[in-house]
Amino acid sequence: MTQRSHNNPSGHAGPRRKEPELPQPSFAERTRTLLHRHATGYLSTHSQRHEGFPFGSVMPYALDEAGRPIFLISKMAMHTQNLDKNPRASLLVPEEEAVRNPLGAGRVTLVGTAENVAGDDLAAVRETYLEEHSNAKYWVDYKDFGFYRMEIVDVYFVGGFGVMGWVASEEYGSASPDPLADAAAGIISHMNDDHVDAMIRLAKRYANLETDDASMTAVDRLGFHLRLKVDGRYQGCRINFPREVRVAADSRKVFIEMLAEA
Repeated sequence: MTQRSHNNPSGHAGPRRKEPELPQPSFAERTRTLLHRHATGYLSTHSQRHEGFPFGSVMPYALDEAGRPIFLISKMAMHTQNLDKNPRASLLVPEEEAVRNPLGAGRVTLVGTAENVAGDDLAAVRETYLEEHSNAKYWVDYKDFGFYRMEIVDVYFVGGFGVMGWVASEEYGSASPDPLADAAAGIISHMNDDHVDAMIRLAKRYANLETDDASMTAVDRLGFHLRLKVDGRYQGCRINFPREVRVAADSRKVFIEMLAEA
């Protein structure tokens, strides 16, 4: 798989800087991270009422260890009836940022087959789903509800403008979420609320960009993305950590070291 990435992850227009691309997590890792951080997507099934047309549904999901989505759905639901006739489906999961920046935000489309889970797998699937959606305990035992699991055929990742590519199902299945996935939202919020001046200094030192407005849009074990206002226009840049950060508590230490150098 060829991974294409430009130094403009924010999705906003801005001048392109012709610099070497910085190391980033693979598309497979970024896909697993995005899906790990969310629990609801948009399921498309094959309509039985209107043959040949797709049918879209809002769909809560949980992921098993291989990254396969698990759904708890009612036999009365139209998407369940569609799947029972034709299990081929896709699941679209966008980043939360897509509400205000739909084209610049990351999103993933999983293509596969979703079929009813029964037999020896059922207990593990039930436990995994209820860990993610505890409120489902109130209807999980209704007779018309059942678990469905999607076997992944292919994966398409979009990280923003110019950042996109297919991910082989085997590569997706063997990848893991970024170790900072669960802490990322807190790190980003803290930096944007309390350390704008620091990010302005980091942008100048490590990206050679002068700005009076900076915000963090993403962070991972290898570095972070900033959204900067440069010459009246917004653009994105990536800054890498001097070393890999796998524990959330270490991110603060690395930021302090980078600021001291800046």
